[in-house]
Amino acid sequence: MIFDKKNRKFSGYVISAVLTVAFLYLAFRGIDLRKAFGLIAATSYSWLAIYILIFLLSHYVRAWRWKIMIEPVKRDASSLNVFGAVMVGYGVNCVLPRLGELYRGLFLGKWEKISRSTMIGSIVVERVIDIAAFGIATILSVYFYSGDLYTKIPWLKPALSIGLVFIIIAVLLLYALVKYQSHLSDRLFGFLAKISPDFTNKIKVGFETFVEGFATIKGKKNVAAIIGLTVVMFYLYALNTLIGFYMLGMESYGAIDFKMAWVFMAISAFGTLVPTPGGTGSYHMISIFVLTQLYNFNYELSAAYAILTHFIQYVVFVGGTALLILMINKIREHKGEPKENFISVFKSTNNEKI
Repeated sequence: MIFDKKNRKFSGYVISAVLTVAFLYLAFRGIDLRKAFGLIAATSYSWLAIYILIFLLSHYVRAWRWKIMIEPVKRDASSLNVFGAVMVGYGVNCVLPRLGELYRGLFLGKWEKISRSTMIGSIVVERVIDIAAFGIATILSVYFYSGDLYTKIPWLKPALSIGLVFIIIAVLLLYALVKYQSHLSDRLFGFLAKISPDFTNKIKVGFETFVEGFATIKGKKNVAAIIGLTVVMFYLYALNTLIGFYMLGMESYGAIDFKMAWVFMAISAFGTLVPTPGGTGSYHMISIFVLTQLYNFNYELSAAYAILTHFIQYVVFVGGTALLILMINKIREHKGEPKENFISVFKSTNNEKI
């Protein structure tokens, strides 16, 4: 059983590595990379600094939104801890795809002494909100683009339709789990309790605290704040994309504006759906496609943009993860609280909710 589990994990890593190599090959074949790196060498350092600043600000806004979401279970959560957990999530995803969401829930649960299952449940809700927001952003892109985006990208309309179906199902499922939690819990674990009461009770508590995370959005004030911060967050994502264009001096090669940045931001996000470390390869391929096929930039400049922006994000996420864990652990040490790492966050202490 353990051997099979290890095999599945290993197979997942192999598939991720193969996809990364395949997408990188498809993205850069036929492109003069020496010329692309020459363009990167001419990067404006002032625009680079602004790019990093807005990039961090957009993720601070994401952390602020998450903090509001968890207010019903923890009103005084530390902004530093929440922001640190967000960066941990992205940092881990840069190395091990899809594990970042788990780790950020575990770290925040430990740092804030909240049920880690509840934190992971809140992340599920957050992801549903993000998918809906990206769907709206993509629909706006159809109107922002000067041509027919559905003709240029044939898979876009089916992708939006699938996304809409997923959102409807997810919302209905989350609503049912929250509304009928007690009934479902009794039905699911009633039979098992007769066989192994203690074991069943542990699973039941885990299930209930996980579902508690689904109910973190409560009250009109919270909903309004979450919607407002989501809008601000996506505005900053698009603005960051626009700053990236200026960073490479792309205004000298063609017209750039906020609408173009919005379209790029929305379409390139599909590259992150592929389970590669930090979207490596898939992000590059779709970014080059958007810049060359939708906006007629040359391949070397488009490759330079994809390489540079991905590299910056990668360094900020991984470096930020290491720095914030170190910083938060130092603060915890001064308070006489235990340090946390990527192993300890899985362990439960006495009287600690899973």
